[in-house]
This record gives sequence, C-alpha cells and structure tokens, in this order.
Amino acid sequence: MPTYHLDYLDQLEAESIYILREVAGQFERPALLFSGGKDSIVLAHLASKAFRYGKIPFKFVHVDTGHNFQEVLNFRDQLVNQLEVDLVVRKVEDTIKKKGLTEPKGKFPSRNWLQTFTLLDTIEEFEFDACIGGARRDEEKARAKERIFSVRDEFGQWDPKLQRPELWSIFNGKIHKGENVRVFPISNWTELDIWNYIRREKIELPSIYFSHDREVVDLNGQWIANSHHASLDTDDVITTKKIRYRTVGDMTCTAAVESKAKTIDAVIEEIVATRISERGETRIDDRVTEAAMEDRKKGGYF
Repeated sequence: MPTYHLDYLDQLEAESIYILREVAGQFERPALLFSGGKDSIVLAHLASKAFRYGKIPFKFVHVDTGHNFQEVLNFRDQLVNQLEVDLVVRKVEDTIKKKGLTEPKGKFPSRNWLQTFTLLDTIEEFEFDACIGGARRDEEKARAKERIFSVRDEFGQWDPKLQRPELWSIFNGKIHKGENVRVFPISNWTELDIWNYIRREKIELPSIYFSHDREVVDLNGQWIANSHHASLDTDDVITTKKIRYRTVGDMTCTAAVESKAKTIDAVIEEIVATRISERGETRIDDRVTEAAMEDRKKGGYF
C-alpha cells in the first residue's frame, strides 16, 4: 500500500488544531487573545479549520492600549465580522482611570506593561478559564520556558518552576477555582513557519506587514513611527522611510525594519536571510532588562 507523508506545515497545523479542540473539550469558558497581528490571525484561521462545521466556541479578546496601529484595528474588525465571532475589547485607558495607574512617560511612552492589569480584570469579568495566545518559542527565551498548557494561579501569576509535564501530547487542563490556563497552540512554530503557512493558505494580513512609506524617527538605530503619542525632542529628525513591521505591538514600542518587500515571497526571503528574532530586532520593551519579558509574564502578561 502507498505510504502517505504529511508536509511539515500539515504536521504543525494538525498539532495546533488538536490543541484548540482540547481547549474546547477541557474548558468551560475559553477565549482567544487577539491582537490583530500575524500570529493571532493564523490562530484565528486554525480555529476556523478546527471548528469549520460550527461556530468557533470561544470569544476573541483584544486588550486595546490606545496606541495601536489603525490599520491593525481596521483589520481586526473586518476579520471578526468575517468569522462571525464575539469580540470583547477592553481598553487600557479605562484601567488607568479606574485603578489610578501611572501613565508611562518618555519620548515614546509604551502602555505595554499596563496591559496586564486590563487582561487580568477581563479574565475575572468573564471568568475565562483558558486564554489562547499566539506566542512562539523562537520569539523570546522566556516564552521557550512555557508549556503549551501554562497554568496561572488565582492572581494570574506564572511560576516558571511550577509546570506540568506534557508527555505524549497529553495536556492537563485541570485547575482550581480562580486559576486559568494560557494555551499556546503555535508554540512549536517559527516565524518562517508562520509566513510559509500564510503563503500556502493565502491568509490576508494588515498592510503594515509589507513595505510602505511611513514617517519615522531614529531611536538608537531603530525606526519608530512618528505619531501623536510621541513626545519628540527639538533635535529629533522626522524622515520618511520604506519600512515594514515584523511584529505588531504599540506604535511607541515596536520598531520597523527598512524593507522593499511588498509580497509574501519577498518577506520570506528577508526572514531566511536574518539571524535576529523579530522581537529581538523590533520590540523596544523587551530591552528594558534581560528578563523583561519573563518579569511581565510572572505578573500575568500573556
């Protein structure tokens, strides 16, 4: 009899779909954390495949910092309408006012770390017992420490030394009241895998992932978008560059890369040639300290 071999993208897809179905089977109130970035868009695509004969069985949740790219917000609304899913949007601005939090200061003030407060409040509000995220292990070393089912305690905190074994792809979703699990279905994917899958599946993305002209400011060798959120110095020079974004975060903490890549194939060629992870090259907030991401995750960051 002929032997059937799965393509590696088929294997990754099958694993992710299996994980998403495990979430639906093991949890009562799961949610998908949706930023409008390429990884969460791929997750949404995988969810539509996993539950193609019915409604996707969890809400989509977006924690809006107020510093998002408008192109991404427009794409978010377009996609959730297309998928006919329930979208929950909670704003960091509201959390700042409610809790009396200190607004970040500086030339490019990022609200990224404040997302944790809004996320934990949203989890408590809707009693979510599982939150699906688009983190990948090749992005940042702290993310490589987590299991696919990563337990958070009743305070939303993560203990990297207290993790469950996941032998033979058996995922343990048993939790106590008040706890929740962060689930990472694309944990075994790389940035290159994501883009190859996007090409194969013909998945649409926000335009900022491809080369375009944008006003930017040089910050220690990185190009940051000029926006009304920035407080520029008098000697800062605003220039227009052909850039694209490898990852999507706040306008104030995500750097662009100079690029002429206007197509998926051209983007893939650039990724193959680079030796720096997307977060390592473009996320300013990860450079605050060597353990910046891990510290945020311990406090409840996704």
